[in-house]
Amino acid sequence: MTTETTKKTPKQRILSYLGMAIGALLAALSIHMFLVPNDLIDGGVIGLALIAARLLGDQWFPIFFVVFNLPFIYLSYKHIRPAFVISMGIAVGLFAIFTYLLGSTPPFYGDPLEIIVIGGAILGIGIGLIIRCGGCTDGTEILGIIMNRKYGFTVGQVVLFINIFVFAFYGWIFMDWHIAVRSLLTYIVAFKMIDLVIMGLDELKSVTIITGKCDKLHKAITDEMGLGMTVMHGKGGYSGDDRDILLVIVERLDLAELKDVVLNHDPKAFMAIENMHEVVSGRSSTKQKRRKKIKA
Repeated sequence: MTTETTKKTPKQRILSYLGMAIGALLAALSIHMFLVPNDLIDGGVIGLALIAARLLGDQWFPIFFVVFNLPFIYLSYKHIRPAFVISMGIAVGLFAIFTYLLGSTPPFYGDPLEIIVIGGAILGIGIGLIIRCGGCTDGTEILGIIMNRKYGFTVGQVVLFINIFVFAFYGWIFMDWHIAVRSLLTYIVAFKMIDLVIMGLDELKSVTIITGKCDKLHKAITDEMGLGMTVMHGKGGYSGDDRDILLVIVERLDLAELKDVVLNHDPKAFMAIENMHEVVSGRSSTKQKRRKKIKA
């Protein structure tokens, strides 16, 4: 259930799409300036698209990228939430457009270490901006979330497992393990930059919300996002006013939407966000099979 009051304002939407566009531009620039000219690849869907493009022609990369992401867009619609499909579709479309427009970007040739660090950093910043604005360009992360819900594997474990095969396949198909290793190092740099941009890659976040509109926020978060929570009663240390405290456990891809819902209902709400490594409820934990939505 979505009401008009909780939808993003035009300004919020414009800022989100602008952030995605800047991120897509940076990522596409890194692809054409650093990775493609030096036969490097990234992990996940981008890596698979780069392998296919190297075999059949670099000009086909945007098409391969979109086609390889289509199954994951469908999976996100079926297993995550329909609203996320729009953000993911926009992010994938923007990245594909910029990789097409920047196809003639002058290449950067230099020391392998310079290429790995600079290229990986720019790529990571770009992808990190896209994720921070609510988008996603790597379908393997969607698969990771689904595997986490069904079998208990963490998102990081699933993505790492897939990328090991991507880089190994790249080295095997071209019989050059040097480029595979350099690609892996580029991916590690990009991964750490994404970590810095979005302040943590843990799939779970603990959000503590202090608000004077508890009932309104409780209904909005429960009805619109399907999230459970714990309600605690507190008191302002300075003002002495009664305050309700909501504790919500949320997946990283839902964090941007949660912040929008809270601030749209209560602009004066205070939120503290922390990374979580594991959630235990009775005999279950994030290392085991858990429900689709985590309820605190």
